[in-house]
Formats: sequence, C-alpha cells, structure tokens
Amino acid sequence: MNYLLTGHPGVGKTTIIKKVIEKLKLPAGGFYTEEIREDNVRTGFALVTLSGFKGILAHRNFKSRHKVGKYAVGVHTLNRIGVTEIELCLVEKKVVVIDEIGKMELLSPRFQEVVWKALDAENPVLGTITLARHPFAQKVKERDDVKIYEVTKENQDEILKALAKELKKAL
Repeated sequence: MNYLLTGHPGVGKTTIIKKVIEKLKLPAGGFYTEEIREDNVRTGFALVTLSGFKGILAHRNFKSRHKVGKYAVGVHTLNRIGVTEIELCLVEKKVVVIDEIGKMELLSPRFQEVVWKALDAENPVLGTITLARHPFAQKVKERDDVKIYEVTKENQDEILKALAKELKKAL
C-alpha cells in the first residue's frame, strides 16, 4: 500500500511525514522539498534527500524554460538528485519518501516514470501529492493501492497517528 498526503500549502504534510519516519524508525530514502527564503521572502524551493544531497529545485532567479508561477524549475536537478534517490530506495527496499508529487516535479517525464515504478514496487511510498488537478496526479490518486489523507491544520495529529498505525501494520 502507498500513502499520500494532500492539502493546502503550510498545513503540515511534510512535518507529518518526517515525524512518522522518526517515530517508527523506518528505513527510508527519498526526498523533501523545502522553501528557500531570503530576507523572509520565499525565493525558491530546495530538494533535500534523506541521504544528504541537496539541490535547488526552483528559484525566482533561475533561467529555465520550465516555469511554475514566478519560479523557474530545475528539472535537471530533480532528475539528477530526486529520481536517482528514488531509484536507489527501490533497490535497497526502503520506504520511499516523495515530497512532493506536484506541479514543479511533474514537469519531468523521468520523475513521472519513477513515481509510477515506485507505486508498483513492494516498498511502500509515503509522500505528498498536489490538491490541484493534473492528469498524472489524478491517475495516481485513482490507484487502488494508494490511500489519500487530506491534511488540515485541525486534523494533523489524527492523521499522524492514523498513518503511523497503518505503516506499522503494513511493515
């Protein structure tokens, strides 16, 4: 089974994933995205792997033909760091953390391929997925082996407990 969190930005999806991994001491790999801030203003997003690699996923000052809003997206960084990390998890039979399956990441066909491969694998996927409608994201959400949790500020603790319980049972 695969577990994906969805919800509006800033409701705590990534925090829940980090806490579940920590609480259950799960052998995990994959990546998180985190904001890059300069003078308290968000200027981009970094891709940070659980094995310690970091790269810039998107930035206002990037030059790229791939754009989401005011951010130019470094698809090459996603492919080089994120996709490689997911492939490694599949070989090592770890829980695959994918934060996130979102607009920026979905600009990469290689990313879409590896996400599908991860969802098909024996390893559980623990990740986040965009609330927005996107053809690939919709296909993922409709899979029988994907359980979606919609996170709000009010239900974070409940979701954390439910997810930890589900994963503990699954492993």
